[in-house]
Amino acid sequence: MDLRLRGKKALVTGGTRGIGRGIADCLAGEGCDVALCARHEDDVVSAVAALRTKGVRAFGGAADVSDAGSLTAWIDTSIAQLGGIDILVLNVSAQSLARDAASWRVSFETDLMSAVHAIEAALPALRRSDAGSILFINSIMGSEHQVMTGGAYSGMKAALHSYAKGLAIDLAAQGIRVNTLTPGAIDFEGSTWHRARGAGVGLVDQVMAQQPMGRMGTPEEIGCAAAFLVSPVASFICGANLVVDGASTRRVQF
Repeated sequence: MDLRLRGKKALVTGGTRGIGRGIADCLAGEGCDVALCARHEDDVVSAVAALRTKGVRAFGGAADVSDAGSLTAWIDTSIAQLGGIDILVLNVSAQSLARDAASWRVSFETDLMSAVHAIEAALPALRRSDAGSILFINSIMGSEHQVMTGGAYSGMKAALHSYAKGLAIDLAAQGIRVNTLTPGAIDFEGSTWHRARGAGVGLVDQVMAQQPMGRMGTPEEIGCAAAFLVSPVASFICGANLVVDGASTRRVQF
């Protein structure tokens, strides 16, 4: 299927590794120009070079998304470099499972307020697009009790679910679609599961016991789902939450 993404322009936060990189790779593979950010400049340079081999324009910058000024500067620069924006993918998370006050504050700024600031900065350009799309990357831990559920991470992901739904209703009449993609356990080098496996703890075994497909997902699988949701072929999908978890959640999706 042609997703009609060729020539479209996308911004991806946290796009150098894991799920964010999977999304950036899939978008570039569909002919989409991509700008990405991450905290480490070396990772950004490497990711941008790889994306450019796909024949698209790619740009990147080191940015701390928990710092509104840093995030907004990257968005403004990226929009100028790309000549506009059609797609905004909000992927960054502090991934804090702790319950102390400091972890809640970091998660609030990184997970929730970074999305608020990014959307405010990108909206003027998104309104000029004929295919404006915002995609939140969430987690099943924001809507169902799982291994490690609780603490700041789950709380912020639950808040993002509600924020995304309200935003979808508010922006639909402006031609901007807002959706959420909710992954289950996704494994890659450097992931929580990869580190736990290397440490020899039983966490991975607990997660695998809840996986009917007998495996975790991959960044590429999330990237492909994301590319569809933000693409023009999904033009009537707005306010939806697509769960991509290999049937690990038990609730009926409605």
